[in-house]
Amino acid sequence: MREVGKELRHLGFAAVFMLAASGASAQLQEFSTGQRNLACGSPAAIGDGWPTATPESVGLESPRLCGIAARLVATNANVHAVVIVRHGTLVFEQYFPGYDEPWGLGSGPHDFDATTKQDMRSVSKSVISLLVGIAIDRELIKSADEPVVKFFPDYATLKSPGWDNITLRHLLTMSSGIQWDENRAWNDPQNDEPRLSSEADPFRYILSKPIAAPPDAAWTYNGGGTDLLGNIIERVSGKSLDGFAREALFAPLGISDWEWMKYRNERIASAVGLRLRPRDAAKIGQLVLNRGAWNGRQIVSPKWIEQSVTPRFQAIGYFGGLFYYGQQWWMGRTLSGDKDVKWIAAMGLGGQRIFIVPDLDLVVMTTSGLYGRARQGNAALDILTNLIVPSVRDK
Repeated sequence: MREVGKELRHLGFAAVFMLAASGASAQLQEFSTGQRNLACGSPAAIGDGWPTATPESVGLESPRLCGIAARLVATNANVHAVVIVRHGTLVFEQYFPGYDEPWGLGSGPHDFDATTKQDMRSVSKSVISLLVGIAIDRELIKSADEPVVKFFPDYATLKSPGWDNITLRHLLTMSSGIQWDENRAWNDPQNDEPRLSSEADPFRYILSKPIAAPPDAAWTYNGGGTDLLGNIIERVSGKSLDGFAREALFAPLGISDWEWMKYRNERIASAVGLRLRPRDAAKIGQLVLNRGAWNGRQIVSPKWIEQSVTPRFQAIGYFGGLFYYGQQWWMGRTLSGDKDVKWIAAMGLGGQRIFIVPDLDLVVMTTSGLYGRARQGNAALDILTNLIVPSVRDK
């Protein structure tokens, strides 16, 4: 999960956070002096298909949301973007300068606004799940219970005992039993994840791994399985992954400014390489909230969405908490005042988060630059719990 930029940190974290904090403080000053007539967090008009309105029009309290910036500055959160959608309407967005490690652009201080693409990192995995669902809806894949080896006849000689029992669903739920460990330092030779970018043929590497446990016996975080899913999409569609994603998902969502990056071995980074504007990432959340529909068009079936966000395993110790895992989607809950709030999420290294709160008809998207930090993502959950949910004022 430390997928890129490990040669980074030309600036120390302390210096970086001071820069981020001073930049955000400058933004607060700008709001208080030069933009008194503009409500904080007012969405910009950039013609991306989002309807926009005020927080009050969808039952949210603006004054409480206006406290987000100060809270982020006070906690040195290094959050780059906060986007809030309610009842299908974009009602709040704010952007902050800060340290980042954007793929191929160099680590260091960066500025952000509504038109800036940001690394989604492992949020990419949740998008791969949607693409698998679309491929099944189109009958390019019979079902998620198809055996993985069926799609890789050219690697049949690699097959070790146990591989015949692994299905696409096992890859989706990270319960395949493949011997895999990416919860190590990036430069640790036992870390499997760097091999995805360094191996000339990463699929051969993954498919040659031994089976350490029966499928469904245990949950183990495994980006290699997601890369296999991305390649299966290419094999069944006859298109590149980004080509299929463009036609099947992003174009219907009105997402035109995006990238899916490649590893240095020129293989597309299915599990970690997606770059989106935060407003467009929020569309992914709204799609799930709408059970696979966007603007009245069914993009992925409700059945697939339901399967994807059904908890299947406990996922302890990843992204800083105790969560449940479905099909490349996370589930959890938070106590906000006297409200027990359940949410669905896509999560990426550094603090990239798409929170979906069905009971409140709410989507919150944040990006951040806390790579390699234990508290990554804490700020997103903090503002969701202590500012955004309490701002709901429905009768």
